[in-house]
Amino acid sequence: MDTSHFNTEQRREWMAVLSHSQPQELLERWNSLNIHADYTLIRAPEIGLVQVQARMGGTGQRFFTGDATLTRSVVKLASGTYGYSYLLGRDKQHAECCAVIDALMQETAHFHTLQETLIAPLAANREQRLAARRAEVNSSRVDFFTLVRGDNA
Repeated sequence: MDTSHFNTEQRREWMAVLSHSQPQELLERWNSLNIHADYTLIRAPEIGLVQVQARMGGTGQRFFTGDATLTRSVVKLASGTYGYSYLLGRDKQHAECCAVIDALMQETAHFHTLQETLIAPLAANREQRLAARRAEVNSSRVDFFTLVRGDNA
């Protein structure tokens, strides 16, 4: 397998895009590409729980805030390339599709096509959703301020 066309940061980015994508949108875009991957399931999509950790103020001591549902899957292409997916929620089809795309993204033959026709549009749509959410939150934002009283009051 030739992995010289991408680095770890790029893979982290496309995996984030895939895991945060809307399942229906991903499936529609994937089906429209007509790419048929020959793969076997190494780890069939399965649902489990993960403990969510947080830090007070982002820098304090860690504490557990609760559990979150996670779906994961691992596939192996006929070429020997492995693809992985971990995503929040309970969507087995989404997890398997993400794992297949991860494996294909690692192969030179599919990297640029998938980057341009699948990953980039999904990333743009995610950014639009986030921007809309930020605008919605900011529209209800309340700025508090304190009036300072003078010394003679």
